[in-house]
Amino acid sequence: MLQTPSQTVGPYFAYGLTPEQYLYDFKSLVGNQLVNPLDEPEAITISGQVYDGNGNLIPDAMIEVWDAYNRRFGRFGTGTDAQNRFVFHTVKPGSVDGQAPHLSVIVFMRGQLIHAYTRLYFSDEAAANAQDTVLNQVPAERRSTLIARQTGGGYVFDIHMQGEYETVFFDI
Repeated sequence: MLQTPSQTVGPYFAYGLTPEQYLYDFKSLVGNQLVNPLDEPEAITISGQVYDGNGNLIPDAMIEVWDAYNRRFGRFGTGTDAQNRFVFHTVKPGSVDGQAPHLSVIVFMRGQLIHAYTRLYFSDEAAANAQDTVLNQVPAERRSTLIARQTGGGYVFDIHMQGEYETVFFDI
C-alpha cells in the first residue's frame, strides 16, 4: 500500500474515499454511477476536469455531487480516469422549491483544508436558470462558471479553482 504523506488528513483519506483511484475494488462504496445508464433511458453523463490557478489539471481531486431532487449522491476521484476527469452517470434533477434543476458539487483536494462548494446548472434550462434565486445572486458575468455545457453525450462542467475562469464557490 502506497502512503501519501502530502495529504492533510492522513494517508487513509484518498484510498478510503476514492478506492478505484488506488486500485482497490470497493464497489460497495459510493461511486460515480448514480443510475445505471443501461437501465435508465433518461440517463445523462456529466464529465469535467479540475484546474489550478495556472490552468494545469489537478489529477487527484475528489468530486462529490448531490441531487436533492432525486435524493442521489456520488463521488469520483479525477485520478480514476485516464484523462483525469470526473465522470458521473445520473439523470437530470427536477426543480426543488422553485430552483432551477441543479446538482450541488463539493471539491476536495490536497492542500485545501476546507472543501469548496459550488453548483452545477444545465445550459438547456435557460428559462429555469433565469428564475433561480441562488444563481441570480451571482454577478451576471460569472454565472457561466456554474453552467454545464450540453454536448452530444451529456454535459461538460470544468472546475477552475483560481484564475481568469475561476468557478464561483459558495461560503456555506
